[in-house]
Amino acid sequence: MELRREACVALESAVITHGLPRPQNRDAAREMAHAVRESGATPRIVAVLNGAPCVGISDAELDWLAEYPAPSKIALHNLGIARAMRLTGGATVAATVYLAHWAGIEVMATGGIGGVHRDGRDISGDLPVLARTPMLIVCSGAKAILDLPATREWLETHGVPIVGYQTDELPGFYTAHTGLRVDATVGDVDALVGLWQAHRTLGTAMLVVQPPPAEYALPRAELDALIEQATRECAAAGVSGAATTPWLLARLAQLSDGRTLAVNRALLQANARLAGAIARALMIEATP
Repeated sequence: MELRREACVALESAVITHGLPRPQNRDAAREMAHAVRESGATPRIVAVLNGAPCVGISDAELDWLAEYPAPSKIALHNLGIARAMRLTGGATVAATVYLAHWAGIEVMATGGIGGVHRDGRDISGDLPVLARTPMLIVCSGAKAILDLPATREWLETHGVPIVGYQTDELPGFYTAHTGLRVDATVGDVDALVGLWQAHRTLGTAMLVVQPPPAEYALPRAELDALIEQATRECAAAGVSGAATTPWLLARLAQLSDGRTLAVNRALLQANARLAGAIARALMIEATP
C-alpha cells in the first residue's frame, strides 16, 4: 500500500476500543477525523478487523469497532497473532506506527504515548518502536499515570527528540505542566516541518507535543492527588498487567467527575488538527 501522494494522518484506535467509554469512543474518533480534514489532510484510522490490518477504515467499520463486544488490544508483539487468529481490535501507538510507516504515512496523532511504568519494572511496547521508526507523532506527552521523568529520559537515551509546539515544557496529558523540558520549542507549523525534514533520516521518531487546551486542563497538584488515589485503589483491587491502564483511566474519570474524559477528547481533537496541518505542509513542501 502506498499513500505518499496524499497528505495523510494515521490515528490509533486503541483509544476507541480501550481508552474511552461508549459512545464517547466513537464520537472522539469522528472528532479527530474531522479535525484532520479541516486541516487539509486525510485521516487514516489504523485498526485490525477480522485479522486484517487496516490503514484507514470506513464510517461503518468505525461504528462496528466502537461497539465490538470484546475487542483485542493489538500492539506489535501480538499483531501477527491477531492476523492468524482473525482478531478484531484497536491498534496501540506501537502497532499504528508500524503499520502507518509500512503504508508510507509519516505523521500520526494520538492522545498520549506509553512509557515507563511507575514501578520501574516495565516499559510500554510503544517506546522501542519509536526508537527504530521514523514517524512524526503529535501528542500531549505520555499518559499521566506513568513515570514521566523516566519516560522522558528513555526517549532521550534512545534518540527520540521531543519538540514543544508553542510550549517549552513536556505536557502531562491531562495537565500542561510537568516541569520537564523539551528539546526544542517552535511556534509554527513551518518550523515543525523543517525540524522533521532534518531529523527523519536518522531513523527514529520525533514527538511533537502540545498541552491540552487550557480550558480543559487540570491543575498539576490536583491531578497528582487523583493519580495517587487511583493507583492506591488499583493495587488494593489486585489489578495488574494489561488491565492496569484501562482501570486507572476509568477510575480517574470517576474521581474527577468526568473531567479527565473531557480533557482527553479535547486534546485528541487538538492533536489531530495539528497533525493534519503538518501533513498538509509536508505534502506542499514535497510538491515540485
